[in-house]
Amino acid sequence: MVVKTQSTGRRVTGLNVGEDNVRLYFPRNISIVELQMDSLRIQCGLEPDFWQDQPKIRDPRLCAWLNFKYPCRKPDRVPVPLALIPAGKNSFRVQPMSLEVQARVLHVVEAAA
Repeated sequence: MVVKTQSTGRRVTGLNVGEDNVRLYFPRNISIVELQMDSLRIQCGLEPDFWQDQPKIRDPRLCAWLNFKYPCRKPDRVPVPLALIPAGKNSFRVQPMSLEVQARVLHVVEAAA
């Protein structure tokens, strides 16, 4: 699935999973997901409004990793699309998408703005 970084000002604050992805990949009975980022594995809690109108994953360790990998240089930066790949029960691997797929996603995002 395609997710996007979420930023406030110059800092990445989490991952915006999107409402459609939440319905498809996240059962309501889970409160924690495991994220695999390079060699790092963390468990992130999901807020109750994750299934309503706030489909975002936030965690200080996730934010630190995202800010290291995808630093925001400008406050109005376009979110970075990333792949969130199922890797077991309630577990996902976070990885960059190919440049070709990134270009297509960014084109759609910019056209919608």
